[in-house]
Amino acid sequence: MTTSSASSTSSLSSLLSQLTSSTSGTSSSSSSSSSSSTTSTGTSSSSSGTISSLGIGSGLDVNSIVTALVNARKAAPQQQITDRTTQTNNLLTGLSSLNSALGGIQSALATLTSINTFSSYNATLTPTGSSSGIGSVTTMSSAQAGTYTLDVSQLATAQKRASSAYASGAVVGQGTLNITVGSSTMNIAVSATNTLSDIASAINSSSSNPGVTATIVNGVNGQQLMLSSSKTGVANAFTISASSDSSSGLSSLATALNTAGSNEAQDAKLTIDGIAVSSATNTVTGMMDGVTLNLTSTGTNTLTVAQDNTAATNAIQGLVTAYNSYVSTVSSLSSYDSSSGTAGVLLGDTTLTSVQRQINSVLSNAVAGNSIGTLANLGITRNADGTLSLDTTKLSSAFQSNPSAVKDLFTGTNGYATTLNTAINSYTSTSGIIPTRMNSLNNTLTQLSQQQTALDSRMSTYQTQLQQQYTALDTLMSTLNSTSSYLTTQLAALNNSNSSKN
Repeated sequence: MTTSSASSTSSLSSLLSQLTSSTSGTSSSSSSSSSSSTTSTGTSSSSSGTISSLGIGSGLDVNSIVTALVNARKAAPQQQITDRTTQTNNLLTGLSSLNSALGGIQSALATLTSINTFSSYNATLTPTGSSSGIGSVTTMSSAQAGTYTLDVSQLATAQKRASSAYASGAVVGQGTLNITVGSSTMNIAVSATNTLSDIASAINSSSSNPGVTATIVNGVNGQQLMLSSSKTGVANAFTISASSDSSSGLSSLATALNTAGSNEAQDAKLTIDGIAVSSATNTVTGMMDGVTLNLTSTGTNTLTVAQDNTAATNAIQGLVTAYNSYVSTVSSLSSYDSSSGTAGVLLGDTTLTSVQRQINSVLSNAVAGNSIGTLANLGITRNADGTLSLDTTKLSSAFQSNPSAVKDLFTGTNGYATTLNTAINSYTSTSGIIPTRMNSLNNTLTQLSQQQTALDSRMSTYQTQLQQQYTALDTLMSTLNSTSSYLTTQLAALNNSNSSKN
């Protein structure tokens, strides 16, 4: 019995030595548990396996001991991963907000430098004397400001011709009816049984129709065939001929349709400050760059073409609004609350301070060679909080006195829009400073996620080892307890035996 007890004691000493070795390196704070933290890179997992909450033979709270040892070893590296992940995510959020604010300025600059922003014109037609309005006018960016006198003497009209009257259902006569517009001719074969209605249908359905519409008009004297040009202007007038016997009714029809009437084709005729202009249609284009007339009546009107600064004013206000939004974003990202000790995520960040420095430099410098020179002279001033304000009255005055200088102040080679966009683009382009930093931070998050996975795996293995060792200890303690009970019983029996002999 003495040998068995010595062997068990030796096994216990060996197991305790293993436990001491396996838990060496545990921080002095092992008595305080630190639960696994969940980060944006991954969630730490608990080890699998089932152990007794209370040792069978030892009375130890094995589960609590193992958990405390695992948490103690994991606490420091887990905190490092958590802190770095939070910091990296905060930086990403801040840089993304800054990038969006700068993108807002660039969108405003794109509108400001659009080809139509400073090239919008409006035009008006004002009747002269007893004349009424001659129509309407539209402009394009190629128009030039000025005042002109328009005298419209004739509108463009389409040709119309009508035949003699026929009894309803009467046949016309056999042959071919030829209708010519310019160099195009349509030949309509007419049979001996065809009526005016048949001829009209054949004209309208012909694939070679050169631009003539046929209509049957039922008048008081009978049916008449009316032909109309589909387009106005002399060039779209038609001529009629017939290939038939001279005695055929078709020849008579052709002669009647080819006789001039009161609705002949004509071009629109007008003068612009005494210069004669004609047009095949009442939509007159090409008479002046960027100006189109839509004529509805004859008469004399004054045409006034003036630059429309509405689009440019709105675009400049849009830039001011976008800049102020950027200032608000920067203020939030770089703020510091001394009472709570809370700081903006980009407080002191070199990228943010660099952006601020470059943008302020562009806006504070004058544009060389421009008569307006500065934003302040245009009506854009800086407020105490760093935002901008636009004086639209001062801007309007600048447009009135020198519109080209206003345009060049922004869109010229050294203009504010050009230089500001170049400065911002170095930060926001695909290969710019901000996207490059964000890519690097995303790579850091990937690495942190991998570190989290590796840490969870090591802790799972460590927990399994502890479970096995403490289970073995528990089993050994149970064996020792049994041996102790047996020895106690035997010793008591031996003592009783000796007492009885005495």
